[in-house]
Amino acid sequence: MTQNETVKQHDERLHTETHAADDAGGKLLEVKDLHVSFFTPAGEVKAVGGISYSVNYGEVMGIVGESGSGKSVEAYSVIGLLQSPGKVIGGSITFEGRDVLAFSKKEMASFRGSEVAMIFQNPMTCLNPVYTVGNQLIEALKAHDKSISKEDAAKRAMEMLELVGINNVEKRMKQYPHEFSGGMRQRVMIAMGLICHPKLLIADEPTTALDVTIQHQILKQMRSLQEEYGTSIIFITHDLGVVAELCDRVVVLYGGLVMEEAEINDLFENPLHPYTMGLLASIPGLTKDKSERLQSIPGSPPDMTKPPKGCPFASRCQFARNICAAECPPFVQVGSRQARCWLLQPDAPAEGNPLHEKLAEAERKAH
Repeated sequence: MTQNETVKQHDERLHTETHAADDAGGKLLEVKDLHVSFFTPAGEVKAVGGISYSVNYGEVMGIVGESGSGKSVEAYSVIGLLQSPGKVIGGSITFEGRDVLAFSKKEMASFRGSEVAMIFQNPMTCLNPVYTVGNQLIEALKAHDKSISKEDAAKRAMEMLELVGINNVEKRMKQYPHEFSGGMRQRVMIAMGLICHPKLLIADEPTTALDVTIQHQILKQMRSLQEEYGTSIIFITHDLGVVAELCDRVVVLYGGLVMEEAEINDLFENPLHPYTMGLLASIPGLTKDKSERLQSIPGSPPDMTKPPKGCPFASRCQFARNICAAECPPFVQVGSRQARCWLLQPDAPAEGNPLHEKLAEAERKAH
């Protein structure tokens, strides 16, 4: 068997394994009650205060929230890139039944890249300026596949560049990152993330610095590649418009906690948490009255060195009650979705409750 045939067989095996696992259903990644803190001279910053979620095989899940909500911190914890003074102080991260937090450095190095990969927000800080793009793609592949030759690795790298929409790949392989535009560099990062065919791809605001035209092209490319390889994706963003274009399900974070989790259509049609409502109300729309100003959420996120006892959104919530600041509400489960708010609790009075009808509608749809 030639080396080219070996490479092709390896790709087909990975593709078959991924789709077999997808067909079997079940959870690829499960995060339970994750707590992450940063121990600084100013005190302990409780960046993540008990996040739980799961990602299924072949699913695209969005994690939404404003800056400081804990989106990137929890993602870095999953892939083992949490830097000091950050530390996971509680909870569990399970990948295909394996305890990620118990991995040794060698196991984590093997896990990162081959099974889980990450696309970062700014590709210019992730691509080495003194190495060609081709060298960096080849190095990423050879780091996880010691048996592949340099020639076959180069061939695979060129194939990945073509898949992400880069033309004239032989010339591009010999160029340096500064010779690429911002959108092209982000495509290179997507190619690098997918070159080992990982089961999970974490994309940390990969389109933030791009204009809307390039942003649309990148999202379309990611969805196409996800469908081709069956890769699960966690897409981290503050932009609900991006989430609507790419994701199947959404987790809304605020103050280090999950506020709401729902299928994408349910979230947009009938948001249950006041924070989600505020995020959606701040999005410009073609059907909105142009004479009205866009709504904003007053106030600022909580100080996580002194996190509030109650709901972290209470001080900014237009529907807040006395109990909201005193005690954090438990989740209310409605079918496949859940939200954390006192006004959604079964014993919350219907009279004067602005969320009562929204909850009733969600329950009708769930049944």
